[in-house]
Amino acid sequence: MIELGSTVAGPFCARLLADFGADVIKVEQREGDAVRSMGKRAKGRSLYAASILRNKRNVSVDLRRPEGQNLVKALCSTADIVIENFKPGTLERWGLSYDDLKAVNPGIVLVRISGYGQDGPYSKRPGYGVICEAVSGMREITGDPDRPPARVAVSLTDYITGLYAAFGAVIALLAREKCGVGQVVDASLYEAAFSFMEPHVPAYQQLGAIARRAGPRLPDNTPNSLYPTADGRFIHITAISNSVFRRLCEAMGRPELAADPRFVDGVSRTAHEDELDGIIGTWTGSAPLDEVEAKLHDADVPAARIYDMRDIFADAHYAARNTIVQPEDPVLGPVAMANVTPRLSATPGKVEWPGRAIGADTLSVFQNELGLTSEAIADLLEAGVLFAGDDEPASQREDHSMTGDAL
Repeated sequence: MIELGSTVAGPFCARLLADFGADVIKVEQREGDAVRSMGKRAKGRSLYAASILRNKRNVSVDLRRPEGQNLVKALCSTADIVIENFKPGTLERWGLSYDDLKAVNPGIVLVRISGYGQDGPYSKRPGYGVICEAVSGMREITGDPDRPPARVAVSLTDYITGLYAAFGAVIALLAREKCGVGQVVDASLYEAAFSFMEPHVPAYQQLGAIARRAGPRLPDNTPNSLYPTADGRFIHITAISNSVFRRLCEAMGRPELAADPRFVDGVSRTAHEDELDGIIGTWTGSAPLDEVEAKLHDADVPAARIYDMRDIFADAHYAARNTIVQPEDPVLGPVAMANVTPRLSATPGKVEWPGRAIGADTLSVFQNELGLTSEAIADLLEAGVLFAGDDEPASQREDHSMTGDAL
């Protein structure tokens, strides 16, 4: 598998497949993937890149030059999947379009991730995840109703799209087993985010209802919100089914509420949402978080405090399931990252190594995959077509924090 992607959506898509054993060769320019300048840094290395580029072999090729384009095309000629997330038309300019690749590899599956898809009036626009999230409508419903639209502090839409793209790649490979030929997977950021607007689409078409920000609540789904505790903290409670709501009422010492006509079923509870949230909030506010949480867990009511990263690293359940792994990096040492998900019983995935430096595998890949001689590779290195570095560019070594989204 060849990854031509950059930043988040493309690399995340390839990382998902690499976690389950796909042999991914990541192609970077000499200056490196933009993800290497995102997030926190330690010892001059990108911690974000250590995770999202894990399990991949890494080569550095100048794709702006015909010699580099030809080398990458040769790698693609034997690949099952190629993943890219450039602006539509970029691969065509490089002679790496689907038709170009199909001519040398009829079974190729080309996964194309972009802001607005490969066609349509917006297709040529640059499409960062958070921008396309705004177009999708999802940004409008994120945050508190009395404040401007908020955002999740990760590249959420890029991750959603990368997940859809990986799913599409696997479906395309299954289809190839039947028909013998590959195809294009067209995954767009705005459509991936829009798909999460599922309950609000027919509500507008049928009722003219325009979804808005609801803060911690999930609209038309009550009780499902964040409630204060006596020690100034918060707990989220979800008790939407009748049976769970009865258990919540028992835990609060108010069993009669389950038979109250205002709260007797889900539709009634939604109609009296403010009243019910007020009652629950008064109860949670009468005791500290630990006590409230324990009562709810004892009553088998879905509830949780709001974890931060300190809570996660100290949590017994995370530890028992090995949810955080720490593969060894030659510079960082053990570096923590999320383990592979989902968990497969017979063919589980595994984190083999953290993301490698730019061009770390350039020599071995072009020798072993394309059979280039040491002399030929040396000439390409000298000409600047290939790079086989052992560190990140100096421009990316400063310790700083940045955020961003996939192109």
